[in-house]
Amino acid sequence: MRDLTELTHVEKPAWPLLSEALASSGVSMEVLPGDPAQGRSTLLQLQITARSWLGGMVLNCGGVVLDSGWLRIYGSPGAGVPTGLPGGATGLPSLAEVNGFPERFDPAWRPFNGLVVGHDVLGGVFVLNGPDPEAAGRPGRPGEMVYFAPDSLRWDALEVGHGAWLNWLLTEGTEAFYDTLRWPGWRAESGALTGTQGLSVVPFLWSAEARRDLHSTSRRAVPLAELLSLHRDFALKLDSVDPGFFGNV
Repeated sequence: MRDLTELTHVEKPAWPLLSEALASSGVSMEVLPGDPAQGRSTLLQLQITARSWLGGMVLNCGGVVLDSGWLRIYGSPGAGVPTGLPGGATGLPSLAEVNGFPERFDPAWRPFNGLVVGHDVLGGVFVLNGPDPEAAGRPGRPGEMVYFAPDSLRWDALEVGHGAWLNWLLTEGTEAFYDTLRWPGWRAESGALTGTQGLSVVPFLWSAEARRDLHSTSRRAVPLAELLSLHRDFALKLDSVDPGFFGNV
């Protein structure tokens, strides 16, 4: 068990490089200020160092609202910090809140089934695999990023770790990734949401109707938690497979 000093006082911390990547990115975003105390407690509970991009994010950043509000990447935000989105978002939950961290440091607690690090407005879930993805019912290797896709209701392995995933997002990777899941005017719709809302799409994204003509679907803002619960229920009903933990939002 490493103490906080071992985790924070490292050679070549990731934050200067990550901060530069955020500042130079061509993707629209809001970078939230972090809460130093929360960042330190999250780092301690995760037992990762500030040398990693994940460690740099939770220690120094309140989170990132990326691509006109389409994607939320979690960090350690201060209380009541707004995202600055047109919808008047009240702020993002923290990585610790999303993953149900214990209120006080617990050396026995670990996110063994993986760490939820981001959500998109369609109810897609980005998870960093834990030590045994197969036991958690997820593809990929330990430490690999996976994505629960709302148009298939299944997990997909992304074949990269957290740092490479985040760097890919900041270099406009979302354009290709979401190419078939966006419609004219999507920026206005996603940008109007709060930090804990998503877009309910009807007919559902996984339906044949939506795949034939996404532009004709109807969409409305709903609590993201409601959208995630709906996806879990349909995954159980259609595939008889429990997709597991999607995070608390």
